[in-house]
Amino acid sequence: MSKSTDIINEDSKYFANPGRINYFPLAISHGYGATLVDVDGKEYIDLLSSASSQNVGHAPEPVTEAIKNQVDQFIHYTPAYMYQEPLVKLGKKLCEISPGDYEKRVLFGLSGSDANDGVVKLARAYTGRPYIISFVNAYHGSTYGALSMSAISLNMRKKYGPMLPGFYHIPFPDNYRGLYGAPTSNTVDEYLAPLKEMFEKYVPAEEVACIMIETIQGDGGLLEPVEGYFEALQSLCKEHGILLAVDDIQQGLGRTGTWSSVTHYNIEPDIITFGKSLAGGLPMSAIIGRAEIMDYLEAPAHLFTTSANPVSCEAALATLSMIEDQNLLQASADKGDYVRQRMDNWTEKYDIVGDVRGKGLSIGIDIVSDKQSKSRNNDAALKICNRCFEEGIVIIAVAGNVLRFQPPLVISYEQLDYALDVLERTIEAYMNDELNDYDTAGQGW
Repeated sequence: MSKSTDIINEDSKYFANPGRINYFPLAISHGYGATLVDVDGKEYIDLLSSASSQNVGHAPEPVTEAIKNQVDQFIHYTPAYMYQEPLVKLGKKLCEISPGDYEKRVLFGLSGSDANDGVVKLARAYTGRPYIISFVNAYHGSTYGALSMSAISLNMRKKYGPMLPGFYHIPFPDNYRGLYGAPTSNTVDEYLAPLKEMFEKYVPAEEVACIMIETIQGDGGLLEPVEGYFEALQSLCKEHGILLAVDDIQQGLGRTGTWSSVTHYNIEPDIITFGKSLAGGLPMSAIIGRAEIMDYLEAPAHLFTTSANPVSCEAALATLSMIEDQNLLQASADKGDYVRQRMDNWTEKYDIVGDVRGKGLSIGIDIVSDKQSKSRNNDAALKICNRCFEEGIVIIAVAGNVLRFQPPLVISYEQLDYALDVLERTIEAYMNDELNDYDTAGQGW
């Protein structure tokens, strides 16, 4: 029996079911760059980046050295009561790189979930309005507020409801499929129609505090919006005095080739959240927004004992410096273009590839049963993931059938070539009925 099997068997005795989505029997020993090594010594190319929390790769020296240096000084003293320089430096940097031409303030937390909860508090308090609107297929986190904004999985809602009151959901302006799963995408006006009907019939626009968006809907299937939708949505928000918030937790910090994915759209959010890769994988989140919104509440309305931990702050500063020093924003854009030169041909080459979409190194490969109906082929997607895993490639499927291609930004072109070769071979193997022995029951979201 392998060491990996021993660890996984032991894990099952103690780690509770709600905490892990089942994909692969991978017990990790260590990693470097875009490479993972399991406890038995097998190496894998990581196309998941630990759910996009390792944008600068595994164990990068600038980040690990920053962590070690800070640990030798002091590990933590809560900013709820006292001050520390790493927080100040990081707060300044985040205000500089986040979108919006206005005076900003920042609040820190431990995960993207609590950051999105903070948006709910701030938006409701500042506007004096009760309602929050987000999108179907959105995933904003696992705390109750963030979960109430999410609408992606029944397993995240059933058995412990009801969710918090005051949350409504509208269709995401999917540029590939249309409203309610129709095979043809809709126009901006058609996608806005459910929101406008909501305003007319059962949710007064003047009582809506905030609309929360993911510019690219990550776990919902790497969905991109129809052109012009977000700009039209922001105009509608301004007309009714509604705040526009952006969850950039998965798509920010270089993932799409820019500091913020908002850069790809002609909008200016009032408030934005970062997390995941912010501190190189250490627990940290941040809310950045207009000063008048961020300062509206009084303490202790949104604070955490261990938020802005100086070790995490120094890790975040090193992460952001590494993105700048190694030109990883441009690297993400360039490598994304390089990958798409091959992938974009797959929709013509392979009957089961319905769409390839995304920006930078945030790419979704939509696996379908039929290109006309665009019916999802969840089983094929998971069988492809399983064969890739056997060949040393870590990739998962989200939204059932969409291969999530989000490697660390430091991945080499040689690794990209190998990963693309494996993906092509595996897609061809599926089409030749060579993957029928894989059992995908119980895998994935």
